[in-house]
Amino acid sequence: MIFPGRFADKVMVVTGAAQGIGAGVAIRAAAEGARLVLVDRADIVTEVEQTITTAGGQAVSVQCDLETYGGAAQAMAAATGAFERIDILVNNVGGAIRMRPYAAFEPAQIDAEIRRSLMPTLYCCHAALPAMLAQGAGTIVNVSSNATRGIRRVPYSAAKGGINGLTQSLAMEYAEAGIRVVATAPGGTQAPPRRVPRNAEGDNAQEQAWMAEAVAQVTSSAFMKRYGTLEEQIAPILFLASDEASYVTGSVLPVAGGDLG
Repeated sequence: MIFPGRFADKVMVVTGAAQGIGAGVAIRAAAEGARLVLVDRADIVTEVEQTITTAGGQAVSVQCDLETYGGAAQAMAAATGAFERIDILVNNVGGAIRMRPYAAFEPAQIDAEIRRSLMPTLYCCHAALPAMLAQGAGTIVNVSSNATRGIRRVPYSAAKGGINGLTQSLAMEYAEAGIRVVATAPGGTQAPPRRVPRNAEGDNAQEQAWMAEAVAQVTSSAFMKRYGTLEEQIAPILFLASDEASYVTGSVLPVAGGDLG
């Protein structure tokens, strides 16, 4: 369902915008009037930009690596350069790289999970704050996960727990400055095959078996006993980003079919 004009004249930065939830959030927000800044390190993000502009929307894409602070700073500078402000930041970058028992993770793999699923959000929040403080207003929506309780992905769970803590602390610290900070915590979500794989090395047979165990746990933990759809994840993100949620801050909304994580 589209709500025309809900984001009229709002500038929205969406990270991880090349595919999946991020692309869906951006395309729908554009249809509702937002001016989009699409951030991803994959070059296919330009296809999302083209989809939006072909439909008559306004969007610019930025290719950068948000696992570095320099990438986050580049993204926010591009947003203010193109549209002079940042009204909404949707931090969507993240995702487990590997599924395996914690004892089977190598130290470098633990570090990689934290870099992927915590640092982009931590960095982008910091890089966006100067623009929001200058405006005296802004909304940050972090995409966390209900996988703060789950098997075969302990480092990812720790990263997402960090996002929950960041959301609550940042909301308390900057509420008086007119900045809201909220999060959704998606559960398992059906999506088209990833064009950029989560694990570039591929999964061996054992890793595929461990992933199947994690999928079974996620499904069994959900009251509804199924995965959500992309639209079921996109809608709560956009609600929290909108003025309809103007009295909501510091909250982490589970969107996981009843599993609170």
